[in-house]
Amino acid sequence: MSRSSNAVRLRKLIAEVKPLAREYYLLTGRPLGITAEVAEQEVVRLLKLELAPVRQKGYDAIRKTQNGDQLLQIKGRCVPVGGGSQRVGAINLEREWDAVLLVLLNEKFDPTAIYEAGRATLTAAIQRPGSKARNERGQLNVSQFKSAGRRVWPK
Repeated sequence: MSRSSNAVRLRKLIAEVKPLAREYYLLTGRPLGITAEVAEQEVVRLLKLELAPVRQKGYDAIRKTQNGDQLLQIKGRCVPVGGGSQRVGAINLEREWDAVLLVLLNEKFDPTAIYEAGRATLTAAIQRPGSKARNERGQLNVSQFKSAGRRVWPK
């Protein structure tokens, strides 16, 4: 199978999985655990990025630029309408990456917004004194990430 036919099939597969994950959540009240995969596929599709090799420590995608490759972590959050404060997955400052993309998904796992924050900005936000979750686990809540970053989709 060619790379483009794989990409088409993968988009179809993700489209098939989204309603199943939604139904699973409605029946059990528990997430199915596909948010990260959906977020990765959506951000690659929408921002025209290249997925990193599987199990690459530190980053999930690569952005080709005139100045070289940018290594990007991708974090996904399913944020239903009226949803409370949620945390972004741990951001490991010891790993290799240049920026983090946060993909916000609605209750149907469709992207609603993508935010990007650079390493220096996130390092400062995570190391700011006052929160064990932030300082020790490298976690910000969604609103903190949005404040540290900028919206890159939709523009």
